[in-house]
Formats: sequence, structure tokens, C-alpha cells
Amino acid sequence: MRRATVTRKTAETEITVEINLDGTGQYDMQTGVGFFDHMLDQLSRHSLIDMTVRAKGDLHIDDHHTVEDVGIAIGQALVQALGDKRGIRRYGACLLPMDDTLVRCALDLSARPFLVWDVDLPSSKIGTFDTELVREFFQALATHGGITLHIDRLHGFNSHHIAEATFKAVARALREAVEPDPRKSDAIPSTKGAL
Repeated sequence: MRRATVTRKTAETEITVEINLDGTGQYDMQTGVGFFDHMLDQLSRHSLIDMTVRAKGDLHIDDHHTVEDVGIAIGQALVQALGDKRGIRRYGACLLPMDDTLVRCALDLSARPFLVWDVDLPSSKIGTFDTELVREFFQALATHGGITLHIDRLHGFNSHHIAEATFKAVARALREAVEPDPRKSDAIPSTKGAL
């Protein structure tokens, strides 16, 4: 079973993440940050990864620690659930349109974390949410999930649409990458024999 539960507790946050890579995109997010919950819903729904997130953070300061630490915990859960990555496709990509916005994502579950971020969010806030935290989430996810992650905004002027398209594009690419490869279900997808 490709499932994992990660609990992360610091002086700033207390987070529990549960994932099932072979789910149907069922989600239950409670982070205390409404817009972020909406984005995590998209991540789960469009990746078909069942995901439950419970987070209590120092929101009286701002949303930064909560968003970043949830990214860390989801990344760690992905690593646990994937195990040695035997039989997965490894790579995923998506070109995702949403109204005025077009976002491209390509990723590799390489165990070599790297984020290439070419996403301009025109406004500094979406409601009360700091738009710079979108990048912080994906930086944490890539670093702790061992993901080489490239995200580019090709078009778009509405910050809400850009942020949402980004989460959806990553979700669709992740769905492809974690799927079993029916042609090589017994092999680790690397000439090195390890990822």
C-alpha cells in the first residue's frame, strides 16, 4: 500500500499529513488558512492522491510557517509512500489552462530537489493570503519530496487563476509521475538502479 502519515511538530506549527497515492482524490484540509486549503484541495483532487491535512500554526504572526511546513510534511509523506520508487513512471508534465492563465509544469521524482520558478503573480495578496507563499510551498515540497520541479506561467493576469492553475498543473504532473508503469512494474526507473 502506497500510503504514508507524517507528523511534524515545531515551536511554530503542529502538522499531520496523511496520503494515499492510489486514491481517488479525496481531500480534507484544515490549515486555518482558507485560500491555502482551497489550493490543497486542488492538489489532491487533480493528482488523485487522497490527502488529509491538519495544521495548527502561529497564524497570529502570519501564514508563512504554516504554508511552508505543510509543504515540508507533504514532501516527506510522498517520499515515504513512494518507497524505492519501483515501477513508477517517475516523470510527469502538464500544460494547464485556466481562463486567462496558462501554466506549464514538468517534474521528476529524482531525489534531486530543485525548483525552477518562473511564475509572476501580479498582486501581493489574494484575499488575505500573501501570494509569495505559493512559491514557498512549492520550494518546501520540492526540497523535502526530492522533486526536480519546473513551473512556468506562460500567460495570465489574475493572481487567483495563476495560483490555482499552478497547483492544478503540479497535481496533474504528479499524478502522472507516481502512476505505476505497466511496462516496467518491477523496475526502478533509473539506469543507476536507485533513485
